[in-house]
Amino acid sequence: MEISEVDYIKKQSAQYLSILKPTDKGYNAQINVLNYSELGCVIANMLKLCILALENESNKGTSIDVGLVLEQVLQLFPTDEMELLDIINEMQIKKSSVEVK
Repeated sequence: MEISEVDYIKKQSAQYLSILKPTDKGYNAQINVLNYSELGCVIANMLKLCILALENESNKGTSIDVGLVLEQVLQLFPTDEMELLDIINEMQIKKSSVEVK
């Protein structure tokens, strides 16, 4: 391969290969959602897809990698935000118990 071809490939790669971002442990791909409600819908639909795939396991015509989809669902699940909701809920319970007394 000539140097000009290598330069051309590097230039095109920089322009087109933009989804994966390198990290210490591999690559990250970002998905865009409008809000937590949409994220919840994405997670729910991915889980429904896995359920359907497992129910239709006898139809080997579909090639859905359920394990891979479930791994992605785990990465999308907003664990930190759930912890924040627990904190807010505890604050609300304490506030309610003080008001009752």
